Amino acid sequence: MPSEQMKYRKAVERLDEIISQIEREEVDVDELATQVKEAVGLIRLCKAKIDKAQMQVKGVVEDFTRESKEANA
Repeated sequence: MPSEQMKYRKAVERLDEIISQIEREEVDVDELATQVKEAVGLIRLCKAKIDKAQMQVKGVVEDFTRESKEANA
């Protein structure tokens, strides 16, 4: 299971690696479920990081917009 500390780029790289191995049929059937479970965890981690970044950007834009309106008032 991916760690919350894992960087987005590393998570995407690992996800790409897992997908490539599965597509090239390099994953043993005994390991397939484990690989898929890891991939799902990585996808969740990436989505959470994207959602967090979107919220932060939205907050910055709202602050900027409010400050601009106050400065022009």
